[in-house]
Amino acid sequence: MKINAIQLKQLIEASLFVSSKPQTLTQLKENVLSDFVVSRDKIKIALTELQQDYQERGIQLVQVAGGFRFQTAEFLSPMLQTIWEKKSPKSPKYSKATLETLAVIAYQQPVTRGDIEKVRGVTVNSHIMKTLTDRHWIKTVGHREVPGRPALYATTTEFLSYFGLSSLTELPALSDPESLQALFNPKISVPETKEESTNE
Repeated sequence: MKINAIQLKQLIEASLFVSSKPQTLTQLKENVLSDFVVSRDKIKIALTELQQDYQERGIQLVQVAGGFRFQTAEFLSPMLQTIWEKKSPKSPKYSKATLETLAVIAYQQPVTRGDIEKVRGVTVNSHIMKTLTDRHWIKTVGHREVPGRPALYATTTEFLSYFGLSSLTELPALSDPESLQALFNPKISVPETKEESTNE
């Protein structure tokens, strides 16, 4: 079945609008466009045009690690915050310890729990790792070939998508290897045996 350029843009736009997850070019071609004769190049052109169409609007079409999705323009986030608070009063809030652990994994992956503890100076609570794993922000990608073969952790595509990144190269740059540790205020001395609170 044939589809013209206008219909193609409309169908892609509607598909991305109703989708709960980002859609890749391949997913669009194999799902919503499976009944049509359309090349990948034409889909790319349609996506590029849609991005341009939405460039100056409150909603924008962006490409993240998981594909393309519509999201509100970043500069509007502060003004929309009250809406989200009213709409989702029970949205999860993550502790500083959880976010610090995620940051270490994101910047130094793949890492073991021991690596994380060395940077943060405290024992990583199992609840933190479970929270990040259940959220699909991190996953086990292997084991370090040392005694005990500790698990190696890395971030996932879902992590990139949630934070609006298309790749890890878009993470804010750290000026030097010590910068990551500096984020966690190393002036505060915490005994290495201290266990994190489980209220994450």
